[in-house]
Amino acid sequence: MQKSRLGNTDLEVSRFALGTMTFGAQNSAAEAHAQLDAAFEAGITLLDSAEMYPAPATAASYGASERIVGRWLAMTGKRQQMVIATKAAGPAAYVPWIRGGHSRHDLPNLAAAVDGSLARLGIECIDILHLHWPDRASNFFGQRGFKPARAEAVFDIETTLRALETLLAAGKLRHIAIANETPWGIAEFLRLAALYGLPRIVAIQNPYNLLNRGFEAGLAEIAWRERCGLIAYSPLAGGLLSGKYAAGEAREDARLVRHAQHYRQFTSAAAHTASARYADIARAAGLAPAAMALAYVASKPYVTSVIIGATTVAQLSSNLGAATLNLPRDVMRAIDAVHEEIPNPCP
Repeated sequence: MQKSRLGNTDLEVSRFALGTMTFGAQNSAAEAHAQLDAAFEAGITLLDSAEMYPAPATAASYGASERIVGRWLAMTGKRQQMVIATKAAGPAAYVPWIRGGHSRHDLPNLAAAVDGSLARLGIECIDILHLHWPDRASNFFGQRGFKPARAEAVFDIETTLRALETLLAAGKLRHIAIANETPWGIAEFLRLAALYGLPRIVAIQNPYNLLNRGFEAGLAEIAWRERCGLIAYSPLAGGLLSGKYAAGEAREDARLVRHAQHYRQFTSAAAHTASARYADIARAAGLAPAAMALAYVASKPYVTSVIIGATTVAQLSSNLGAATLNLPRDVMRAIDAVHEEIPNPCP
């Protein structure tokens, strides 16, 4: 497994990461542990979780993914070989069980998030803490354009960085990062860190796939130039780019079948048309559609790691074939042609 340097640090992470969003919902603890074993054997060293996982989030399942990862780390003794990333939730009315639904990126809320994650994971230090989404009005989670809030809650990125500095100094965090951010957001985090000598973010975790290449427009350049690389999530657009939906092979427990109401951005006619076109390109080149989609994301110089989420070990093993795949130029040209015709149907 190829590795990448994490930002401007001396830490290396695997080019592909294992996402744990299904652990505790679509996957039982035993199934999740089997995936973790397979991922480790394949050379994956980066595990991605979040305090609110599994998703879709519920009060009953809150924290289950981290607890499952924690049990695996304790059972196998592999903590030192793994890079553990997790995410602290921001404010959201749809998760009222997380600090009343009003969690802010300030010291009290971040300290509570970090202490909870550390306890569930059974570790003493989180390697990478992402802020799961901004605590300000912004466009993320499928919102196409920016809409200023009529009455925006107070936010202060300098205060956030100072809170994270406190948690880093306490030895609870190793590195800090952001997620679901915009060009303004990443630039402001970097500006304030440089201005006041505060901790610097080392990565950004945003969606990036053949159906959503929005990262390329404004974020890719700053991520590359500032050495704050993308840890790409949803590289298969919720499984749509696997080709299984167009072929009628999706199982009843597949994410877009089981939780269709939570993934409406993947249900448009344009999304299905584009995904079918990409699947045709892959099959014409003798490639699995999922492998082609993953290899495309991994090929970008501003990408640090690609998060693979799976529901079975077989699916995970198949997707990991992309780790050694270099896409031919004619395939890349064909992909770009579809993108020009049907750009970003799944923001």
